[in-house]
Amino acid sequence: MKNYHTINLIATILLIVGGLNWGLIGLFEFDLIGVVFHEMLSRVIFVLVGLSAVFRIAMWLNHKMK
Repeated sequence: MKNYHTINLIATILLIVGGLNWGLIGLFEFDLIGVVFHEMLSRVIFVLVGLSAVFRIAMWLNHKMK
């Protein structure tokens, strides 16, 4: 149960960071993650944000079906 809590927390943090970054891109055309982590590492972070979204959707659907 502790591993699930940790993964859930990491996924939530990544989604918040990704959402804030997309807000900055939309409002100011400024990619904070790209600036801070440069191109290659920022691509990895964006993939992790996408995987976090898939994870959270799966958890939401699993909870909704119960």
